[in-house]
Amino acid sequence: MIAAASDRVFAVLCDPDGHVAIDSSGMLQSAEGPVVTAEGDRFVVHMDRESLGDYDMGEYDVTVIITRFEPCAEIAWTIDGTIKPPIGHTYGYRLIPLDGGDRTEVVSYYDWSDAHPRWRDSGVLPVLDASALKATLGILDRAVRRGYVRG
Repeated sequence: MIAAASDRVFAVLCDPDGHVAIDSSGMLQSAEGPVVTAEGDRFVVHMDRESLGDYDMGEYDVTVIITRFEPCAEIAWTIDGTIKPPIGHTYGYRLIPLDGGDRTEVVSYYDWSDAHPRWRDSGVLPVLDASALKATLGILDRAVRRGYVRG
């Protein structure tokens, strides 16, 4: 539950810098690209898995591809990056306005049901566990309440 209107929450989720600001894993280092406005939009995120200590991939880039975009209601994306074929997992947020729009219930989800069989069966999934997704929700709440500003 976030004590803010869904448009304020959605604004952070549409901003490439917002993704970096709310990342709980420490992997997202910076982002480049315009604010997302539609399905199919893309932006680049500069990554480093060092914070997870699992795979030594060094610094690398991924392209975030928006796969679902419903203003102030839902945003989802998949990743294309160094790993080929792409894993095929999806991250997303659903927003449900409450109390006349003064509060927003935010649901974070991570879906790998369409993951490429090579990765689905490899043991690499989930890339992030449920506690990391839950932590991102707390960071999102803090970012919205503090008046997140791009950059």
